[in-house]
Amino acid sequence: MRRANAQLQSDRRAEILAAAQRCFVRSGFHGASMQEICAEAGMSPGNLYRYFPSKEALIAGIAERDRAEVAQQFARADLSRGLFAVLEGMAHHHFAERPREQVMLCTEVMAEARRHPEIARISASFDADVRKWLAALLRAAAERGDIPADIDFDGVITMLMVIADGVWWRRALDPDFDPE
Repeated sequence: MRRANAQLQSDRRAEILAAAQRCFVRSGFHGASMQEICAEAGMSPGNLYRYFPSKEALIAGIAERDRAEVAQQFARADLSRGLFAVLEGMAHHHFAERPREQVMLCTEVMAEARRHPEIARISASFDADVRKWLAALLRAAAERGDIPADIDFDGVITMLMVIADGVWWRRALDPDFDPE
């Protein structure tokens, strides 16, 4: 019985996060009200606040959901295909396959991180994890001989992240942009 309740609670949290994501994409972080999110999720404010006490908590929940997905992708990375095939597969997934709504939400969070310390902390924590996972991937690739072991790992990671941010922004702002 408890397991079923935990699954129901987990499912409801996922539904609320999906509703919040739609509202943030449609209205922006500041423009989306908790009432709008409640209506989108089909629940009362009192019920929503039992799951998430604030909009910041909703962003944190979305970031945790996304962090878990990205962590799984890095964990499943199969370097037997070579580093560049792995990077190409990840890039294709994140830049071309992800729904535009997710891309737009990411840029909304990135913009909000400039103005809101808690969102900045969440964003910086996610970036730190991605940097850590990329470093492990690059070191493993260097051990395999896919890339030189003496490259500037931090520089490469920074450039990969800058490129990723640029593609996200271009995709969010230009509906005619083809990420392929």
